[in-house]
Amino acid sequence: MTPVLHLSSQLAVNVLDARSLLSAFGALGVGVVLFAETGLLIGFFLPGDSLLFTAGLLCTGSADRGLRLSLAPLLAAAAVGALAGSQCGYLLGRRAGGALLARSHSSRLHVGARRAEELLARYGHAKAIVLARFVPVVRTVLNPMAGALRVPVRTFTLWQVIGGLAWSIGLTLAGYALGSSVPNVDRYLLPLVAVIVALSLIPLVTEVLRSRRGARAAGQKATEEETLG
Repeated sequence: MTPVLHLSSQLAVNVLDARSLLSAFGALGVGVVLFAETGLLIGFFLPGDSLLFTAGLLCTGSADRGLRLSLAPLLAAAAVGALAGSQCGYLLGRRAGGALLARSHSSRLHVGARRAEELLARYGHAKAIVLARFVPVVRTVLNPMAGALRVPVRTFTLWQVIGGLAWSIGLTLAGYALGSSVPNVDRYLLPLVAVIVALSLIPLVTEVLRSRRGARAAGQKATEEETLG
C-alpha cells in the first residue's frame, strides 16, 4: 500500500467502529482511544468496551485473516492509555473545576456527570472510582468530577489504577480467551460485544439494587418507629 493510500485509509476511519479503528491504527490506536475516552470529555462517545474486547479477539488471528494484533503490546497500550487518561482527566478537573462540564452542550455528558457525582456520594471514593470504569460515559466524566470535588490524589490514583487495570486488561484477555477457544468466533462478534457491555454494568446495577433495598428497609423502620411513637 502506498503512503498516500495508507494515509487515506487512516483518515477514513470510523471512530465509532472498533474494527475500523484497529485496522487503521492497531495497538497504538487502542491506547490513544482509551486515553481520549477516560481523560478528555470529548471522548465520551468512543467505544472503549467493544474496542478492548475486539482487540483481544484479534490477537488470536481467528477473527480476521487480514488483521492480527500482538497480545503483549496490546495489553501495554491498553493499560497505559486507560491509566494515563484517567489521571489526566482528574488533573484537568482539579485545575478547571466544573467549568469543563459547564461549557458542554451534550445532554448525555451532563447525565453522565450526575451519575458520576451520585456514585461518589453514595459509594465513597474507592468503590465509585472502580465501578465507573465499567460504565460508558460515566468513566469519562468521573475523573474530572473527582478532581473538581478534590478527591485526595493518592486515593484517586490508587483506585483508578486498580479499576483501570481490571477494566482494560480484563476485557482484552476476555476477548483473547474467547477467540482462542471458539472457532470462527468473529461471526458472533456483535452479539458478544453487546453481552460484554451488559456484563460490565452488573457491578453498578448490583450496587444500585442493594442501595435501594437498604433505603427501603430504613424507610420502613422509620415508619414503624413513628407509628409506635
